[in-house]
Amino acid sequence: MRGHRRGALVALAALLVALAAVGWLNLRDEDPIAVALDEPAATPEQRSRGAYLARAGNCSACHTDRGGSPYAGGKGIPTPFGTVYASNLTPDRKTGIGSWSAAHFWRAMHNGRSKDGRLLYPAFPYPSFTLITREDSDALYAFLRSQPPVQQPNRPHALRFPYDTQAALALWRALFFSPQRFDPQPQQPAPWNRGAYLVRGLGHCDACHAPRNIFGATRSALELSGGLIAMQNWYAPSLADGGEAGVADWPIDDVVQLLRSGTSRRGTVMGPMAEVVYRSTQHLSDDDLRAMAVYLRSLPHRAPTSPASKQATPEQLELGQRLYAQQCARCHGERGQGSGPYPALAGHRTVTMGPHTNLVRVIVSGGFPPTTAGNPRPYGMPSLALDDDEIAAIASYVRSAWGHAAPAVSAADVRRVR
Repeated sequence: MRGHRRGALVALAALLVALAAVGWLNLRDEDPIAVALDEPAATPEQRSRGAYLARAGNCSACHTDRGGSPYAGGKGIPTPFGTVYASNLTPDRKTGIGSWSAAHFWRAMHNGRSKDGRLLYPAFPYPSFTLITREDSDALYAFLRSQPPVQQPNRPHALRFPYDTQAALALWRALFFSPQRFDPQPQQPAPWNRGAYLVRGLGHCDACHAPRNIFGATRSALELSGGLIAMQNWYAPSLADGGEAGVADWPIDDVVQLLRSGTSRRGTVMGPMAEVVYRSTQHLSDDDLRAMAVYLRSLPHRAPTSPASKQATPEQLELGQRLYAQQCARCHGERGQGSGPYPALAGHRTVTMGPHTNLVRVIVSGGFPPTTAGNPRPYGMPSLALDDDEIAAIASYVRSAWGHAAPAVSAADVRRVR
């Protein structure tokens, strides 16, 4: 027995040494890049293309702080490991990317390394951006270099030890990241390949819609199968499950309408996805939106994980029914059938899907679709001034009414979402 234990410890030590060696190799800058002094001037078409791609990638969402200059960085991005601050992407030579070459920028997008070879944190979604083509990277670079330079030093990240070390980041990369490229599948039509490129690469949809392990890495085997958005307490539903956000049975026009305006006859976006539509997808071309719809409709169906069934008590359902009649029925109908611009709750996927997070979030904090050209005056849901038990009662009632059979919600569940 003692020999087995000693052997296990030796094996573990050997594994740790091997991982440390791999991490050290990852930390080394084996691809130094010199500044190209004779880079050709960007064309107006290239800068225009870069502006379009910046919207497709929703770059301003992270790199523009509230009240700050566009792309000047400084915005804090909370993570389970601390706060990462977005960098200055304006062409200021001291604090931005003014001294970067197009090759430096490409390496950041493709390899996740800064100009000096330093490893970048994956809060910058280079695990997705690694699929972007060099041509698109150069166009983005050209657009950003055309912006007004803003002298604003980058804020140091506020991460806990050991996550604040390059060694830990090198080990993470050794385990979970390797540079890739997007290879179109010849058996698929051009719109499908374009949609796959946008969804998997520039759109980085898996940054929200994929589950993550304890190290913050997405689990590729469960790509786009849904995940809790860290630090925001919103659930990004599975794009491969018809009971959550799958669109395999939707007409393409309905998917396009949802991405363009934030609402369609089949659903409405709220929470973080509302910001994505507002800042990004409403500005995309019809061809690109249709390509994304083609790809999303083709995702292989994945069976949802069945949550443990929790039955509401008769007292909870009675309270929930009474509160629903007082607070909700005026807009959503006595039988959850909806009314005018207010959606039906009967059969609504946010109400019935296994994770209850988004339903509780909307009741607690309210929810509003984005203001878009196709929906300039969106109707929203105000927050309800109720305590945890009352919110749990309403949520449990609508999850069991009108033929629904979703698990009940407890007051403890509401507190976790708050």
